[in-house]
Formats: sequence, C-alpha cells, structure tokens
Amino acid sequence: MFTGLVEDVGRIAALERQTDAVVLRIATDAIDATQLALGESVAVDGCCLTVTERKPGEFQVLAGPETLARTTVGRFAQGTRVNLERAMLATARFGGHIVAGHVDGLGEIASKTAMGPAVEVVFKAGPELLRYVVEKGSICVDGISLTVNRVDGYSFAVGLIPHTLEHTSLGDKQVGAAVNLEVDIVGKYVEKLLTGHLPAREGSRT
Repeated sequence: MFTGLVEDVGRIAALERQTDAVVLRIATDAIDATQLALGESVAVDGCCLTVTERKPGEFQVLAGPETLARTTVGRFAQGTRVNLERAMLATARFGGHIVAGHVDGLGEIASKTAMGPAVEVVFKAGPELLRYVVEKGSICVDGISLTVNRVDGYSFAVGLIPHTLEHTSLGDKQVGAAVNLEVDIVGKYVEKLLTGHLPAREGSRT
C-alpha cells in the first residue's frame, strides 16, 4: 500500500523492450536503492512495480502486459522523469490517502491555469473513472495524492501548490499529456458491496 506522497523524482536510466514487457532501470537520488529488498514494491508514476535488481543509485523493475496496457509505462523513454514512492510501513504516518498502486486507467491534461502561486489542472477522463471521483475527495494522479476541487461528467480539476510542482514530475507535463489515474478504492468497494442490494435505477449500469 502507498499514500500518494512522492519521495523522489527519479529518471529512467535505461529500458529494454521485450515481447510483452519492459525492463526499466530507474535512477534515484533521495531513495537509497541499496536498501530496497528484492521483491519490494515501489510505485513508479503510480504503478506498483517489483524491484528485481538494485545497486547504488538505481534499481530495476519489470512492467508486464497488464501494466503496459493500462498505464503510461509503455510510453517511457530514457530520461523520462518519474514519481517514486516506496510501500508504506505499518509504523509510518499516513499523510495522503489509501493508494494501491493499481492504475485504473488513463486521463489527459485538458488545461493548466495559473492561479497566483498555484496552478489549476483539469484532467479529462472517461465516465467509468469519473463515477468514483467526488468533489473534495482524493484521487491519485501519476502517483500523487491530490484533492479534487470540482468534477463534472467529462473532467475533474485539482490545484497544484508550488511544493507539488517542484517536487513531482506533474509540473513537467503539458496539455494533451497522458497521466495514470487511480480512483479512491473505498468507493469501488462500497459499490461492489451494495451491488444487488439496492434497486436498479433506470439508465444505470448493471
């Protein structure tokens, strides 16, 4: 489990494309890669990936077919900056929200508007994701826990403060860029538990 609080912005040092997978070597300064255990989970732009090798300054992960199909990992190139977070310790402070590192789908940056020192970013997303997005709720964008300022049937908006712009890679992305989205898992569990116990509404999904 993760919290959506980015520990470091790493860099894709090298990548090897295989038939249905990509092997990534990720360079990091703030995370001591030698302290990562083999088999440990690290969120890379919000995708939970498993450490397969490590050495001073970098670690290696493999992204399989499901990850490549649902996330932006297949679009990474050498030099791409990525948000990194190690899995949460049971003894750590919980500063963000519950993040599984299981990306639900892609969004797209629709607009960026300066609002004083902050920037409002609007993301377009499909209805299958937006059904779980609520105003003042949490959403994970490229591994970053963010608060939803407003939402409609086509998009949602968040505000990025200077700290977020400086310490994550999201400020690098321009209008039209794709992002990884993970909706609040609590909403999905509630829907699953209630399915079959509430009367169906006309036009609702079954």
